[in-house]
Order: sequence, then C-alpha cells, then structure tokens
Amino acid sequence: MEPKGFVTLPSQQLILNNTPGRTCTIKVQTEQSGESVMVFEEVAPPGTATTLHLHHNSDEVACILSGEFSFKIGDHVCTGGTGTSAFMPRGIPHAWKNIGTEPGRAIFIYTPAQAGKLFEALARLQRPFSPNDPEIAQLFKRHGWEILGPSPL
Repeated sequence: MEPKGFVTLPSQQLILNNTPGRTCTIKVQTEQSGESVMVFEEVAPPGTATTLHLHHNSDEVACILSGEFSFKIGDHVCTGGTGTSAFMPRGIPHAWKNIGTEPGRAIFIYTPAQAGKLFEALARLQRPFSPNDPEIAQLFKRHGWEILGPSPL
C-alpha cells in the first residue's frame, strides 16, 4: 500500500489494555504508513517491566513523556526520566522497566513497522500480553519477536 498523509483522531485509535493500569494506545497503525512505521503510547504502572527480547525485523525507539525508566540495550543499562529517548536496534536484546513511583508514559516507534503488528493483533484480540500463551507466542514469532528470558531489570 502506498502511504498517504493522514490524521488519526483519538476515537480512531486502537487501545490494548494489558493489565490493570497498563494501556497501549496505537497512534499510527502499520497499514496507515505503508508499513514504514508504527507508533503507540504506553501507560505503565510502577514496576512494569518487559521481558528480555529482540526484534528481527524492526528498530525500536522509546521517548519518555513522564516517569522514570531503566533500559537494558545489549550490555548497556541506563536510567532516564521525562525527555529521555532510547534506540533499540533490531537484533539487539533489550528490555525496559518503569522504576518510578508513579505511572510512566512513553511513545514507542517501530521502523519498519513489522514488530508493531504484534500490538495491533493483541488490540484486536483484546487478550493479555503473555508470551506463555501458545496462541500469543505464535503472534510474537509471526511478527519477528524473540523472547530471550525474564526481565533483567
């Protein structure tokens, strides 16, 4: 699909509710951008952490809007608050955690958009984000994710 300019209104955004207090609001869907980029905003309660994982087909960028997060990218660990950005290249193991005492907010961008299709699929299913569920594990694989282990943070 050839990408065209567009505006996505709040009422048109897909929302994924992972766990109580944790939401992902998809701002730019893969199909809208001709699969060049996918963007979502995540609200993460204190202590929320991702698994250690990597993406085979997409680079990931995180921009912290509020709160304090730690990132592990390869062997490097760094902590930052509002205004911090992190680049997580495809093929490099990474994880993040909200280490603050308040819910944190971040914008995540995948380019190309392949890895972001996972969030779109989960939003349509309205199922929790659990890589231990066989159907969800297959979605991870289909969209180029590899889970390497629990959070190292």
